[in-house]
Amino acid sequence: MNANQIINMVVRLVMRKVVNGGVNAGINAMSNRMSKGKGEDMPAPDSAETQKRMRQTMRVTRKMSKF
Repeated sequence: MNANQIINMVVRLVMRKVVNGGVNAGINAMSNRMSKGKGEDMPAPDSAETQKRMRQTMRVTRKMSKF
């Protein structure tokens, strides 16, 4: 093994740990945000408002996929 391969191996290892840590932190932050919002103001999963938002999302997704 030459020095370049060793350096690349170490950099990949460090970058993998950094990226995994960032992803885990983001997922934990989102789950904490979701668990805080479980009070009275959260609509039911199948409410009319949720269905409306889902239809809007589907429409936007279809428009974006045309490009």
